[in-house]
Order: sequence, then C-alpha cells, then structure tokens
Amino acid sequence: MLDFERFRRATNYLNAAQIFLQDNFLLERPLTFEDVKPRLLGHWGSGPGVNLIYAHLNKLIQKTGQEMMFVLGPGHAFPALQANLFLEGSLEKFYPKATHTADGIAYICKNFSWPYGFPSHSNPGTPGVILEGGELGYSLSTSYGAVLDNRNLIVACLVGDGEAETGPAAGAWHLNKLIDPKTNGTVLPILHLNGYKISAPTVFGRMSDDELKSLFWGYGYEPRLVSGDNLDEQLEEALDWAHKLIWSIKESSDEIVSPRMPMIIMRSLKGWTGVKELNGDKIEGNCLSHQLVLTNAKSDPKQLQMLEDWLKSYKFEELFNREKGFGDFVEKVLPPADQRMGMNKHARGGEAVYKPLILPSAEQFAEDASKPGTIGSSSMRRVGLYLKEVFELNKDSRNFRFMSPDETYSNKLDEIFKAASRAWVWPHKDWDKDMTTDGRVMEMLSEHNMQGLVQGYALTGRHSMFASYEAFLTIVSSMVDQYGKFLKHMNEYDWHGDFPSLNYILTSSGWRQDHNGFSHQNPGFIDDTLRRQGDYGNVYFPADGNTTLVVLEKMLSSTRNINVMVAGKTLEPRWLTTELAKKQFDECIMTWEFASDPNPDVVLVGIGDYPTKEALAAISLAKKEYPEARLRFVNVSSLTSGRHSHGIGRRGEYVAEKEFDRNFTTDKPVIITFHGYPETIKSIFFNYNVDTTRFDVRGYIEHGSTTTPFDMQVRNLTSRYHLLIAIFEKLAAGGHIPKEKAQDIIIKYQKKITENTEYAKIHGADMTEINSWTWNGEGIAPDIAKMADSVIDA
Repeated sequence: MLDFERFRRATNYLNAAQIFLQDNFLLERPLTFEDVKPRLLGHWGSGPGVNLIYAHLNKLIQKTGQEMMFVLGPGHAFPALQANLFLEGSLEKFYPKATHTADGIAYICKNFSWPYGFPSHSNPGTPGVILEGGELGYSLSTSYGAVLDNRNLIVACLVGDGEAETGPAAGAWHLNKLIDPKTNGTVLPILHLNGYKISAPTVFGRMSDDELKSLFWGYGYEPRLVSGDNLDEQLEEALDWAHKLIWSIKESSDEIVSPRMPMIIMRSLKGWTGVKELNGDKIEGNCLSHQLVLTNAKSDPKQLQMLEDWLKSYKFEELFNREKGFGDFVEKVLPPADQRMGMNKHARGGEAVYKPLILPSAEQFAEDASKPGTIGSSSMRRVGLYLKEVFELNKDSRNFRFMSPDETYSNKLDEIFKAASRAWVWPHKDWDKDMTTDGRVMEMLSEHNMQGLVQGYALTGRHSMFASYEAFLTIVSSMVDQYGKFLKHMNEYDWHGDFPSLNYILTSSGWRQDHNGFSHQNPGFIDDTLRRQGDYGNVYFPADGNTTLVVLEKMLSSTRNINVMVAGKTLEPRWLTTELAKKQFDECIMTWEFASDPNPDVVLVGIGDYPTKEALAAISLAKKEYPEARLRFVNVSSLTSGRHSHGIGRRGEYVAEKEFDRNFTTDKPVIITFHGYPETIKSIFFNYNVDTTRFDVRGYIEHGSTTTPFDMQVRNLTSRYHLLIAIFEKLAAGGHIPKEKAQDIIIKYQKKITENTEYAKIHGADMTEINSWTWNGEGIAPDIAKMADSVIDA
C-alpha cells in the first residue's frame, strides 16, 4: 500500500498547490505572500477523496486491463482530477507543457483558476471528461448514457453526497432497471460521503450505514461500504469485488432477472489531510473545508504559515526532485498509457467511436402533396415510420436509440415498436407491451434522466432522438444550457472529433393541448434554445409531414449541434411536395407561390404547422371576401442561435438582408403568426434593418385553458378570423379597399369570433365551418388550389 500512499500524497499536494501557489511550487524556500495567488479560487474539500478513488481505479485497470472512463459528479473537485491526469501523463498528451518536471508542475499550478488558463471546474478541455459538473445532479444519468451499447466499458461515476440530494440524481439511481448488463457496459456508482455541502451536513452523510445499505439494496444495487481506517486496503478490495461481480453477471449463461450490479459507498473526511482547525473552528471533517480553507493566506502571516505547514506535510521532496522527476511509485500504480482514463477514446468523439447513421430518404415516406391543402398528414406518424426504418437500417451498428418520458404512444410514434422495443430488465408481466430486456427505446418519467442519457450517448459517439411533450422539455432547459456551454467550449480544442447532435422533437404542442389545459401550454423551450450565444442551436418548424421528414433526415445527419423540431401529431393539411420541402429547408424562408399574388399589398407569415394553417385559412377567406386583395404567404421553417444574437436560418448562418427583403418586401405591412412567444420573433425580425411599425407579430401570449382547438387560437389573437381582420385593416389603411367594404368584412368576422366562442361554451366543440374549410368534395382547399393551378400545370 506504500505506492498508493505516495501516489495520494503527490496528488493531494498538487491539488492544494494548484489552488494556492503562483510561485515556489516545490517549496524550495520559505513560503512568502508573493508565492500565493492574488485571487484564491477553487475547492479543496472533496479533492482528497477523489484522489484516493482515482488512484485505485488506475490500479484496477492495471491489474485487469479493464476499459474504463471516469465521470466526476462534483465538478468543483477539478484540481484533484487535474492532479491525477497530470500524474498519469494524459494531460501532457494534450498540453505539452504539462511535463513531469518542475516546469510542468509550475505550469499546471500557476494556470489553475487563472485568466486564460485552466478553469476551476471540469470542462471540455480536460482529457477524458464528458461532464462539466458545475450544475450538480447529472453524473449518473450521463454515465448510464455512455455505457449504452459499449459492452466492455465500465464508467466509474463518483457521485458527491451533496449532488446526491438533487432531484435528477435521485431519479437516476433507477436507470439500472433499463440497462441490460449483458449487452451494454456498466456504471459503477461510487457514492462519496464526506458528510457536508458548502455550509451544512448532507442527508446521506448523516444516514447510518444500515440505512444506506438498505436504501441502495432497495434501489436494486449490491452496495459495499468503505469507511473508517485502512481505506486503501478496503477500497482496493471493494473494487476487485465489484469488477468480479460485474463480469460474472455479464458472462453468465443464465437469464438474470433484476440483476444487482455493484455500487460502492465510501466515507472519508471532507478536507482529509488538510488544515485541522482554524480560529477555534473545526476544518477537516466539516463543511468549512469545502472551498479554500485559508482564505487570507495572501495577507495573514498566521494563515501563510499554516499553508506552508500543510503543504510540507505531504513531504513532496520525497516524491519528486528536479533531476529524476517522480519516483517509481507512479508507474507501479498506473496502467499502460493507452488504458489510462484520461486517454479513453469514448470521451473524444471522432472516427474511433462515431459512425454516421444509415438514413432512408425523406421521399420513401412522403405523402402526395401535388394538390396543396389535402388533409391526412400527421407529422408524428411520418416520424414514426421514418424512425422505424432508421432502427432497421442501423440494427447491426447498434448506434441509435430513442428516448421519451413515457410518451411514445401518446405522441403517435408507436410505429417504431415494429422495429424496436422498450428497455426493461426488471420483472415483466404477461400483459406488458413492447418491452424487452435489450430494448432500444428508453422510457422513464424523468426528463432530466432522459436528457442525461442522450448527452452521455451523444458525447461518446452515438445517435439518438429525444421526443417529449413541448411544455415539459422546459424541465431540462438548464441541462441543455450547460450542454450548450460544453459545446461552445469544446470548439476551442481540435482534439475533439465529431459526434452526433442532440436531437429533440417537441410535439403535443400547446396549440393542441386544449384537452389538458393551461399547464400543458408552454413553448418556452424554443426560447431557451435560441437565446444561447453560439452557432449550434437550431429550431425547426416544419409546416407539414413532408417537411418534417426532410428536417428529420437533416437533423440525424448533423454533428455537434442542438436541433429542435417543433411539429404536431394531429391530422393536418399537406402543403409541400418533398422537392419543395427540401427547398424550404435549404432557404429557411420561402414565399409559397401557390398561395401568393405578385406585388402584394399585405404579407402573411406562418412559422409552425398550426400557425401556417391559420394564416393560409385567413388568405383563403380573404380572397373569397375580396378577390382583388393582393396577398403573399411566406413560410419561415427554421430559426438559429448565433455568435451575437439569433435569427432566421440554421447552424448560426442567417438569412441575408437581401433575401429577407425579397420575401417580406421593404415597405408592405407584414402579419406574422408564430408558434411560440411573439417577443421571440420580434427579437429576431427586428435585428434586420426594418421599419418595426409595419410588422404585426402574433403568437402564444399565455391565454389558455381546457377548451377547443380553435378557441386556443381565438384566445391568443392568432385565429384565421383575427388574421383576416388584420389583413383588411391593413388593406384599408393602404387604400387598397374601400374603408366601408373593409369595415363590413371586419364586423362580419368579429361576429364570427363571438359566435364560435358561444358555440364552444354550449356544445364543447368548434363550429363545423372551422373544421371543414380545408377541403371540398375532392378533399382540396378550393381557394388555395385555385391559386396553385398555374404553378402545378406549369
């Protein structure tokens, strides 16, 4: 155990030195105030426990050759992780100055938590890292995502006892019930109990050993406790036991129901081996060791001396000297260089782990839209058919999964169950449907844990689709924000290869949550995606099933992005052929000629499937009321985040000003109806050089309840009747229709709004004319079809 003891002394010293020192890194002279950093930033308390665990994991790899990744839940323990990556030599592979020399030690210590140096938390610039760990709660779910379809991989996931109190972490323990250990890799959870958060005890830290073992036994694990004296011996024995148990289950020829995989509960003192007491307060083994401990070491002679005594207690001079470097204890603990956790290929993307999907063409599942307005297209039914084929085409590669919080059936995506099933390794009942031990559809009623799975799966090179009710993906907005930061930072390091995008389907949208009511009406995830400053956030608004297929194909073939598709599940009109849908996707903004006049007096814009239908219905009614009206319909199908703002376009590339003006004109009134909040579109459109007074922007304005579908549009002033009224107000203001005529039409449709509202109150449904406007006896919207004839015939 002497080698472990020396290894830990070295990493503990480097851990503390990174936090405090800007010079005199080997303590070759008495410590002075000038040696201490001017701004002390970093966390000490969890570090010694991390150092203990990491050293023993390396020894386990050395003994067994096990392929292993390390996921650090409390990302603030980064100086410990970096000390280990430095000592194992992985850091030098990516930072050539991080050599096992005095200069190398100076490099990592001086640059830790230093402007333009190393950050204070785990980050994409850290070899082997797939989780930042600043916002706590996601280590376990991310780890489970990483082991999916990586049968030989073990991810050692260190869960802090503060992190374990978070809701996402509490739910993530149950992901073991979805992961077949025989066909997937294994997560080895290590619950690190040092007893304290920033300023208070942790819940798990104050539970008894029996309570903890009972809890995790009930969660379906085989727990092993490591605590007290002789932690090195205990931990080595526990890891050997865990490794043997994992592989005995994986290699068993018997069918094992509810397999109990191992987990380790390790108790160690917070701030172990550091300052024991300060000004009469207990430090080691208390919350006061969480962060810096000696906050005034830069100016207080007493604290400076305590810092020197603390650092000297590790006897670093016995472990390293300028001429010979580190002693042979390092190599005795470490596995071969290519097996070290910082060098694990799964954390870097690229050809070693990333393989593009084999994708069917959108045309294979497209519907006939040669006559625009034909009813019968459900975007989600199209998606289900398409994803079924994706599962089949990539069956052998095992690199595609579908995630959903128990909504696959509800969202009309159940066609995928003809090619895949839901994963479930706990007991099955005879009446269960579409469930197998090795299923590829991951369902748990926890958006947080589905998000963690997709992140871990994508960052290790594999593809997925996460579908959910639109209103409830906002639950993971903060997680997606953290992932976006990870992506943005990752672009600074060219050693990260390609990996698939995160792909979301937002369906069961608020416009058709008339049955579930106000709580289910929330398009906020759109804003959460777009407001990020980076060229990786894309939100797509396909207007029909064919466009949805085109978008889906593009999303699944993209890399390093966050893609969001917003599409409904109800039967709606078909508007575009696949050829036109591809043009719409490529251009992001397109005038639909079949619904437009040359030289329009008013421009209508639809962004989203339900808004597009209402806008086209308004045009249809307006042409019926006043055939001389000159109208144009423009569809916007994608919005994107960018380096400085957000706009119309995709992958951070905006539609040019010239193209914007060509579609929206430079002087005509524009009525926009948008799937989400109006302010989102205002912030986009008004980035262009436009007269904002000519834009009438409408969308969801938080008026909702359990009501009828059309009443949702009425309440939010986006109904075809409201749009028609706006059309004639603008035509009259521009002198394009006699004011008396316009007023008559406006009054007529104001009455229709009232009539439908009263009808809904009495009958609980919309008036027949609302639901039947889109087709005549041939199933074609007559007015729009008339405008389309010349285009189609040509």
